[in-house]
Parts: sequence; structure tokens; C-alpha cells
Amino acid sequence: MTILPPEPNLDALRLQLARLRGVRGWSYDELAMRTALSRRTLIEIEQGRTVGSLATWHALGHAFDVPLGGLFAALCEGHEPPGDNAS
Repeated sequence: MTILPPEPNLDALRLQLARLRGVRGWSYDELAMRTALSRRTLIEIEQGRTVGSLATWHALGHAFDVPLGGLFAALCEGHEPPGDNAS
């Protein structure tokens, strides 16, 4: 029997991006400048229209001074990571 991991919580990830941006008081333009990403990309990620690439999240992590593991931990909000319930 194959046990599949739970679906990642992409809403939590995008909300974390919005929180990080809001705490710093950064506009989309400010974050775009700090990441060299387009304002449109940032808006689309925050609004849930796209997930963004690993390179995008890497740039965001550097801008916020948060390691990727810290950013991506939000993907597991609401469920246990695979393997934690092993008997």
C-alpha cells in the first residue's frame, strides 16, 4: 500500500509571504526591488494565482533573511509531515 503525503498548504505559504511583507511595511515595489522579481509575480503569488519557482522563493528568502526551510515550513501547516505518524 502506498501512503501519499498530505497536500502542501499553499494558502499558508502565500499568507506567510503577505505577513513577512506586511511586518516590514514593504510595498510590492519595494519587495520587487529587493528581489529583482517583477511586481506582477509577487502579486500573483500573494493572491494565489501562481506558486512561484524555487528560484523565486530563494530570492524571497534572501530578501526577508529567512532560510528556505523557514519559508517552506508553512507548507505543512494543518498536517503532520510524512513519516511523523509511522508506527
